[in-house]
Amino acid sequence: MTLKPWKILESSYPRPRYRFDQVELPNGKVFEATALEFRTWAAVLALTKNQEVVLVKQYRHGAQAAVWEFPGGVVDENENPLDGARRELAEETGYTVSNLIEVGRFYPNPALQTNLMFGYLAYDAEKTDIQRLDDAEDIEVHLLPLTELLAMSKRGEFLNGLQIAVLFHALAYMNRIQ
Repeated sequence: MTLKPWKILESSYPRPRYRFDQVELPNGKVFEATALEFRTWAAVLALTKNQEVVLVKQYRHGAQAAVWEFPGGVVDENENPLDGARRELAEETGYTVSNLIEVGRFYPNPALQTNLMFGYLAYDAEKTDIQRLDDAEDIEVHLLPLTELLAMSKRGEFLNGLQIAVLFHALAYMNRIQ
């Protein structure tokens, strides 16, 4: 059996990037679907020469909590995801790297969102500048051994599912999981 796409009958935008579609399902039933047309995202698991992970902690309003994450964020319009990841790492942490390795890409939530997220791994991250944060950013930078990050994940302290996906892809790339 081949899965068929839903036929879009009508679309409306109550806000930019927030789309409501009236769709006809393959079985003929009509359904209202929601799509969030977000831009591409990127995140970097950056390791220093001492094998410490460059992590950020910032307040996330949806969770109403300070959350551990890898540096990253929205890729600018017409920006390559790799360049966006490099920019976000530098802006959020002041760390730079000479080489980024794409370890994975995935849909953050394909039921509602149209975007992809790219995960990168970087070795030999160095502090070369100060943070250059956006107006809505308040970010703490922390260095932790990779083993401690894994322990945090097991204890339920590294909770952002997108970041866990990047961690999984990076560990698979490093042959740390089978």
